Amino acid sequence: MALNGGPHFKFTEAISLFVDCKTQEEVDDLWEKLSAGGSKSQCGWLKDKFGLSWQIIPSALMEMLRDQDAERSRGSWRRC
Repeated sequence: MALNGGPHFKFTEAISLFVDCKTQEEVDDLWEKLSAGGSKSQCGWLKDKFGLSWQIIPSALMEMLRDQDAERSRGSWRRC
């Protein structure tokens, strides 16, 4: 549920929607659809055409970031 607070309340990065994707294909699909008319950032962040922030990341991201192999950790996800 979302409420329209009127012009006094703007979207900021303090509020974002988080989508935990199972596959890179799901990430890519949502990334393209949600960023259409908005803006793309890095590491899974984007703003949709309404200015709402989203985090679109794979389920395995935390495991990837903890990987002791720095090369594998750095190259395993396309959004950072």
